[in-house]
Amino acid sequence: MNTRLSRALQALAAIAAMALPLPFANAAGTASRAGAATLLDLQAYGGDSGAITILHGGAASDPYFTLQALLLAHDNGLDIQGPAVRFADWLVPQQKPDGTFDRFCRDDGGGWKACKTADADDSLLAMWLRLLQAMPAHVKASPALRKSQTTSRAALAHLYQPSRGIYMVSPVYLHGLFMDNLEVWSLRVREPLSAPGAEPSERLAQAIHDTFWDPVNRRFLVSTQMEQRAQPAAFYPDHVAQLFPLMVGFPLLPDSADAHYRDWMRRHRSEWLAQGQTDYPWGIIAVLALRRNDPDTARCWVRHSAPLRHSARWAVTDEVSFQILASKGVVAAPPATACR
Repeated sequence: MNTRLSRALQALAAIAAMALPLPFANAAGTASRAGAATLLDLQAYGGDSGAITILHGGAASDPYFTLQALLLAHDNGLDIQGPAVRFADWLVPQQKPDGTFDRFCRDDGGGWKACKTADADDSLLAMWLRLLQAMPAHVKASPALRKSQTTSRAALAHLYQPSRGIYMVSPVYLHGLFMDNLEVWSLRVREPLSAPGAEPSERLAQAIHDTFWDPVNRRFLVSTQMEQRAQPAAFYPDHVAQLFPLMVGFPLLPDSADAHYRDWMRRHRSEWLAQGQTDYPWGIIAVLALRRNDPDTARCWVRHSAPLRHSARWAVTDEVSFQILASKGVVAAPPATACR
């Protein structure tokens, strides 16, 4: 093992601990000392049913995007208890016997029905377990959630690939994805080794690095699929994947976190800020910019992207990102600011 990796692994626990969100009960105590946390408002993304839609007033609910949005809000200081509890209570009866989840569409009566299988079981299960970690009192009071926790841990363990030490997408798709495995690592680094199915997060971190790092091109591969290596790099998944380790606090980077962030922005900032013209604006990157002490970039994102709010190019993760930035006083960059 080289010196950089050795140092990074030794610092892993400390780095991860800095990023750990507080459970709801503890967060409330912190709020009483430092001012109440801003409430996450997703009423226009599903209403009172518990389901949270991908788009404003939309007809589709994907648990992956909902979980990503809720955890993003929780990790960045918003109070998610209301929507998180309603969502968990709505989703748990929909869990299939094998522990996996579907995606949902509105039915003719205004309710919800399963209409598609999940894109990736590994990341969805990891994020579901992370959400349950964040609401221990509610899980303790709910036999259904406790059962789901056990079932989900077993389903995730079933996706482990011992030959590589990483997780497969699903029992059907036997390849591994870089960002999915980082979601699993983000779960593992937060759970005690005594938890059922737990494994040392350092071991998983090393396996992720060994599997996905391309030392020749100095980039992370997005998949174990060999054909992926020959495909032209696209903003998503390729360029976003290079930044994803910083979003979850993954320590095994080719350079320092600051250098890695600056290099990504130098290469891709303009392309990212223009994403809203043809795709979604990727607000989670603006949240990362603020966390990396780059408020100017966060303000530029608000200027570029806020006009898209609640449109067909504004996902629930963008809405959460916008609310996080607003809660921290981030406003749009002035017109004279060069946002390139």
